[in-house]
Order: sequence, then C-alpha cells, then structure tokens
Amino acid sequence: MKAIIIDDEPLARSLVQEYLAAFPHIEVVQECNDGFEGIKAIAQHQPDLLFLDIQMPKINGFEMLELLEQPPAVIFTTAFDEFAIKAFDAHAVDYLLKPFSQDRFNKAVEKWQQQKDQAEAVKNTQALLQTVTASATHQDRIVVKIGTKIRIIPEPDILYLEADDDYIKVHTPDGAFLKSKTMSYFENHLDPNKFLRVHRSYMLQLDQITRIEPYEKDSHIAILKSGAKVPVSRSGYAKLKQVLGL
Repeated sequence: MKAIIIDDEPLARSLVQEYLAAFPHIEVVQECNDGFEGIKAIAQHQPDLLFLDIQMPKINGFEMLELLEQPPAVIFTTAFDEFAIKAFDAHAVDYLLKPFSQDRFNKAVEKWQQQKDQAEAVKNTQALLQTVTASATHQDRIVVKIGTKIRIIPEPDILYLEADDDYIKVHTPDGAFLKSKTMSYFENHLDPNKFLRVHRSYMLQLDQITRIEPYEKDSHIAILKSGAKVPVSRSGYAKLKQVLGL
C-alpha cells in the first residue's frame, strides 16, 4: 500500500513516519511540505492513502482535495478547529487531532484497513468535501488547477463568473479559468456585499460595474471596468437596483 504525508511541519511528518513503522506493508512514497507538492506527488504515485494536514501555507488541505479528480482515502493529521469535526465523523476515514499517540494512530490506520474497499474510502472523501464546503463561511479567493499548475485568484481579481456546462468560468484581468463548482456554490460562499448573481448564468463583482444599459425586452447589460458585458435578467436588475440604491 502506498501513502503520502502532506504537512508543513517536518516534525509532524517525522512522527507519522515513525508511527508507520508498525505497518510495514504501508510504504511512504513521498513527503510533501504543502498542497502544491501534494498534488504533484498524488498524480505521480497514485497513493492509496493520504496523511493530510489542513492548515498549511499557500493552499489548505480542503482546497488541495478539491483540485483532485479522484481523491484517495484520507486520514487528517491536524490541529484544526471544531467546525469540521462532525463532517469528519460522518465521512473521513479518520482524523487525528495533534498531538496524537501511537495507539490513536494505530486505530486510525486499522479503521482504514477494515473498510470494505478503496472505492468506499474515496466516496467518503468526496462526501466529506461537500459537507465541509457547505459549512464554510465566505471565502476570499478561488483556487484553480491549470494542467499541473495551481493558481490562487484573490477576491479583487474575480471580475465575474460565468456558468459553462459543468464548470464555472472565473473571469479575471489575466483571462478566464475553469472551476468545477456550481453557481449556487459561489452564491453561498462569496461575500454577498461584494458579489451578486444577476442572471441564471452570471455573477459579478459589484465594484466592477461602470454602467447598466437596456438590452432587448425586460433585460439589461452591465458594462464592467474591463469593458466586459454581463447579461442582467429582469430579476437580476431588480436585485441590482436594490443593492445599488437606484
């Protein structure tokens, strides 16, 4: 069995390595200092199990998992606060709250081994992501994957969002990037004081609007500072007028 350890604390990685000596059939194929390294390592090695910290620099553990098409089973090794504990209980293989003992570590690994199959573990990881992101507060950035590279788009650079089949196209000053989410997700997770859904397929940053023009019957167009034109539905226009005090 192949495992990868992803944690920004060298001592924490060493401790997992030490505890894994009790499980000689599990091979640590790579240790990673952050989620960027983690994604590359997962693509290269296709591990059966991750030992994953949540609070890390650059991107956190949840953001890293979101970028994986087929996330493996996960045992979290974290000092993370309590908001996700119920989600862990429901879906994760297990979570180890730092500091943890050899005995507690053994129980987590044994729990993973006792699962009926790896497909069940992967399914649980995906369910965990959905539960945690649904519970999260407003986010101030969007993390996207472009080939093997990761890009962090800060809130001020999100000009507008556009639905594109099963993806959302995030428009920025540097171009558009695809994210595998829904418009409803961003409606719930971007700051409602800064972003507004003005159409079934469009959401924009309010500070980017320069003017609003009539367009066809019962609809309008929002002209942004970049020159982009974003469709505004009748209900979207009503919301815009209320928010902007028109």
